[in-house]
Amino acid sequence: MNRGMLRKRRNPLGSHWQLIAMALPAIVKIFVFAYLPMIGIIMAFKDYVPSQGIVGSHWNGFDNFTFFFQSSDAWRILRNTLGLNALLIVVELIAGVFFALLLYEVTARKALKVYQSVMFFPYFFSWVLVGLMLTTLLNPSTGMLTTIIRKVTGYEVGFYSEPWYWLIILPLVAVWKGTGFSSLIYYSALMSIDKELFEAAEIDGATRLQSVRHISIPFLAPMMVMLTILAIGHIMRADFGLFYFVPRNVSALFPVTDVLDTYVFRALTVNGDFAMSAAVGVFQSAVGFVLILGTNKLSKLFNKEYGLF
Repeated sequence: MNRGMLRKRRNPLGSHWQLIAMALPAIVKIFVFAYLPMIGIIMAFKDYVPSQGIVGSHWNGFDNFTFFFQSSDAWRILRNTLGLNALLIVVELIAGVFFALLLYEVTARKALKVYQSVMFFPYFFSWVLVGLMLTTLLNPSTGMLTTIIRKVTGYEVGFYSEPWYWLIILPLVAVWKGTGFSSLIYYSALMSIDKELFEAAEIDGATRLQSVRHISIPFLAPMMVMLTILAIGHIMRADFGLFYFVPRNVSALFPVTDVLDTYVFRALTVNGDFAMSAAVGVFQSAVGFVLILGTNKLSKLFNKEYGLF
């Protein structure tokens, strides 16, 4: 073994400094915004008083956790967080794969670029803008959709007073905004499939649906499982913008739209309860960590290649 190979083996980082330099901003961001704030976990176990600081506040053990889980809102918030996030995971997975398969069938390059641009464009909208756009449709008095329903059926639909409508509205809005991005991920995976597989299937008499079922879907399965594992790991962390700005924080909709993140936000802004908010954050992280490990282990039981790690 020559000296050059020994030097590379002893200093593997030196031969990859370009990649390290490219990743450095992301590493710094994660360290600053993900690792440094972990010091605040201590607040979850203290009777935190801002004037006394983290060090001066008294320890109270698990009292903050007990206070949250014994509150009258705990069951409703946990039910909404888990139920709606599970629904969004399933709906977004199906929509992303479905539209990726449709894009894969488009052969005209210009048409493909148009479809991809149209689908991806809503991803750049902020949730504040999406909420305002939805208000123009669903406003009780001047909304376009409510006006059409009132003129056609004579029925007044109170979208912002009846919470159960939002079991349909929220998934539709999430799919409309995010499917363009997720479908491109699956579409990029489909582009790496060897075209000869489809040609062989066609020669054997397979239809397009059979090719999708026996070639495309199995090829996408590892990507689907990996993204689902990551999504399940965040199932206790709802998309704050979706659940706060889209339903406009209307209290009448809380039976459906109130989730852990919006509850914590109100606890901070209205009550200034830092300790309980920190306790909920610790609970979310702990549950997410366990779910990632469990889901990853379960997926590897079916196929070792499906595991995330």
